[in-house]
Amino acid sequence: MRLSLATRIFVGYAVVLATFGAVSLFSITELHRNQLEIRLVSQGYLSLSQTAAAIETFQKNQARDTERLRDEDSVDTRRALIRLARLYFPNLMAERLDGAIAAARHVLEFAPDSEREFIGETVNRFEELKTRYREYDEAANAAFTVLEKERPDWAAAHERLDRLQQMEASLASSIRLVHGSIEARLLDRAQQAQERDRRTGVVIIALAVLAIATGLVSLGVTARSLRPVRRLIDGVARIRAGDYSARLGIPGDDEIATLAREFDAMAAALKQREAELAQKQDELVRAERLAAVGRVSAQVAHEIRNPLSSIGLNVEMLEEQLSKAKFGAESEGKESKELLASVTREVDRLTEITEDYLRLARLPNPSLRAENVVSVLEGVLSFSREELERAKVKVERKFEALELEVLADEGQLRQVFVNLVRNSREAMVEGGTLTVAAHAKSGVVEVRVADTGPGLSGEARARLFEPFFSTKDGGTGLGLSLSRQIVQAHHGKLEADPSVAAGTTFVVTLPRP
Repeated sequence: MRLSLATRIFVGYAVVLATFGAVSLFSITELHRNQLEIRLVSQGYLSLSQTAAAIETFQKNQARDTERLRDEDSVDTRRALIRLARLYFPNLMAERLDGAIAAARHVLEFAPDSEREFIGETVNRFEELKTRYREYDEAANAAFTVLEKERPDWAAAHERLDRLQQMEASLASSIRLVHGSIEARLLDRAQQAQERDRRTGVVIIALAVLAIATGLVSLGVTARSLRPVRRLIDGVARIRAGDYSARLGIPGDDEIATLAREFDAMAAALKQREAELAQKQDELVRAERLAAVGRVSAQVAHEIRNPLSSIGLNVEMLEEQLSKAKFGAESEGKESKELLASVTREVDRLTEITEDYLRLARLPNPSLRAENVVSVLEGVLSFSREELERAKVKVERKFEALELEVLADEGQLRQVFVNLVRNSREAMVEGGTLTVAAHAKSGVVEVRVADTGPGLSGEARARLFEPFFSTKDGGTGLGLSLSRQIVQAHHGKLEADPSVAAGTTFVVTLPRP
């Protein structure tokens, strides 16, 4: 699925924002975890470690005091030591153990799940120590009761002191174990925090590099997507300068590619319209020129026709008189008759030229109705059969059907086809083949008149329908121009087919009824 330009740019920037958002989210998450880790270490394990160290120190002091009682001979000193031991040690030890238990339970409130088991075990160990210290207090009181006497039973005292010191050693060992486990956990968490901090830094750097790379890729994709805009601007500048051949040719299915295709279509349409305007302008100039020539020709033909009629009539009268005259020699009469016949031919030729000029200047509007173009062509070929046979021209008919109706004025249409057939016959000086074809197309009928003559040069083809231009010696150059005017008046077209390599082919296109 191809994405639009706006969607691609949006997706690119969304990816960039998502990447930087992921970097920020990861950084915030890791920062929060580090804060929890710092809190666990500083407010949790470090506090517990300090409390355990204080308990251990307090227990060592008590053990030293117990050892002094074994060696102390003074009753007063023993009693003072026992009084201090009973007054301070149990309460202070209980407070310290309660504080350790409370601190451990407080750590449970914010400790991660991975640490809850260890902290719970630590709480249990402190509670166990508290229970064992109650037993220790009972043993200590029993020993203190014996040692408070003026003359104690040293055997019983030493026995009870031995048991008390064994309990102190056991408690000290348990306290060291608790303290050691907390210290090890503290060191392990510190190492994990350092390792996590290192990994976090690497991941953040990697994500930042990825975000930058994603931004650069998005920028490149956006620049590549917008690169055709420059070509579009250049194309518009060329169109503004009048160069309608500008083509962008930008592939793709996005908005710029679609705009470029529309631009190319617009440029092609403008070029075609400019060509049509130029053609219309040429036709207008030609029509104005032809109208001016027609007016002049009509005036000249009008002034010449009457004298020509008089000359023709007088020549006929001279021929009649000459046929009755007698000459001294037969050759003299023959020469005079030939001179008059020559004058008659020239008068007839000038009369025909005069009529062509008048038809060019005063072409009547056609009376359009449905006509069978095949019948018209057959009539023209039948009319021209003798002159075609004399010129050794073979006729080939290629009619799609016997009836092909067009909207036309039969008289004017016949004049067009007679002129085309005559031109083809005159082009084949040494004979040849005249092909007349007619077939129906979409809404029109196309008639083709083709000869096997020498064909037309490029210059002659370009000027073929200009008035007074002729490739024949003595031609007036009005036949094809008049024929095109007649066909155009029928809302059709008369053209010379440029794709034919040999000979000349005229194509007449007429609308169907």
